[in-house]
Amino acid sequence: MAALFSPFRNTYRYLQRTAHEKPVIFFSLLIGSLGPIAVVTVPPIRKRYGWKQSERIPTSYPLPDRKREEITGYDDK
Repeated sequence: MAALFSPFRNTYRYLQRTAHEKPVIFFSLLIGSLGPIAVVTVPPIRKRYGWKQSERIPTSYPLPDRKREEITGYDDK
């Protein structure tokens, strides 16, 4: 049974030693581990506060649904 928790114990020891000897590495691991957690927790929190996704920005100009009129009076002649 002790062998089952050995990887976790070693990870904890590594993080504890790194926090004292190399705090930059420790905090980068800490902040990096928050990313996957945020992917799971942030969307439900947003919904709870009433956040709604905004309307998508159009990627093309809508053309009018009518016959095009020919322009006159601007000729170069």
